Amino acid sequence: MVQLLLIAVAAALINNVVLSQFLGLCPFLGVSKKTDTAAGMGAAVIFVIMIASAVTYGIYYGVLAAFHLEYLQTIVFILVIAALVQLVEMILKKFIKPLYEALGVYLPLITTNCAVLGVAISNIDDGYGFWESMACSLGTSVGFLIAIVILAGIREKSEHNQIPKAFRGTPMVLVASGLMAIAFTGFTGLI
Repeated sequence: MVQLLLIAVAAALINNVVLSQFLGLCPFLGVSKKTDTAAGMGAAVIFVIMIASAVTYGIYYGVLAAFHLEYLQTIVFILVIAALVQLVEMILKKFIKPLYEALGVYLPLITTNCAVLGVAISNIDDGYGFWESMACSLGTSVGFLIAIVILAGIREKSEHNQIPKAFRGTPMVLVASGLMAIAFTGFTGLI
């Protein structure tokens, strides 16, 4: 149990998928304008990463490895992730319409969110068992949620500040992201 907790904490803080591995930057930068929307995107990413990791683990070891088709891993994982994102999109459209509309075009972008694919592939490459994969996936997705909500909070607060014209918009977001990445390196000595 302690090992699973260490894997999750390391994935969330030390090896943060956005701030240290630079995966999933498109939704990170695009959906981080408001904390509500950012939290919704983070929750959707948690759901997709957890389900995708469980399904891809089963498919890899149950089908691909059993029939020596490991070379199809990336293609199969992309198809699974695309199907799961469609499922999330239908659920949000049906039950949480305001969040579906707030996420807009960024919800289908989870399909191409390389963080989801990266976690599924790295779980296999790291030789994790099922529960270790789930712990890593949970930690990674919670780390994404933490990073996107923090950036959204920074962006909301900086709207009311006097920022030089050259730094308004995207430059300020990139500077804030870079400073967050530097701050998260402080967690490296944690484990």
